[in-house]
Amino acid sequence: MASRTQIVCLCEGEKGASIDQVFINKLIRTIKPSWLRRDGANYVTMEPRGGRKEVIAEMPNQLRLCLNAGGDTTLMVWADCDHDCADGEVLKGKFLEEAKRQGITKEQFDLVVFIFARDRLENWIEFLKTGKTDESSEGPRVNHNREAADAAKKLADFCKGNKPVPGIPPSLQWSCRNWRALAERMK
Repeated sequence: MASRTQIVCLCEGEKGASIDQVFINKLIRTIKPSWLRRDGANYVTMEPRGGRKEVIAEMPNQLRLCLNAGGDTTLMVWADCDHDCADGEVLKGKFLEEAKRQGITKEQFDLVVFIFARDRLENWIEFLKTGKTDESSEGPRVNHNREAADAAKKLADFCKGNKPVPGIPPSLQWSCRNWRALAERMK
């Protein structure tokens, strides 16, 4: 097994004012991968940064911090793939462009795990609650942390079951592939 890692999640939203952090935290803590370092309460660190532009601008700095911490820290970037980008690869390209501008190499950039929800995380929550969603429009607003946490737990159960999920939204499927690539890298 590879060495254990701590996960730093750079995400959209403001500290304490977004369901994204609740969803992310619950998801990772419920999956409980064996390679996740469990030193105290901070093995999943949340770094909210406002909107997507701020997340893109901050990613190279957070990656440098992770690299300087050593091989035991992994950066995950969570963002919304809004109407102005066709898919996760297009948005990832925007992150790469900014990373290169700030002196990050492609090899360093490839260590980042990207998780992009189409339009908003609410689309995934809608799918996890109802079994369907339309990623061409924003899912219904989620105002309660419990709703986000319950959806994250259901997604974690899907991940641990490692079975195909019928009707999975394309952005969730893309993001799951990126998570599985991290899990494979950590074996």
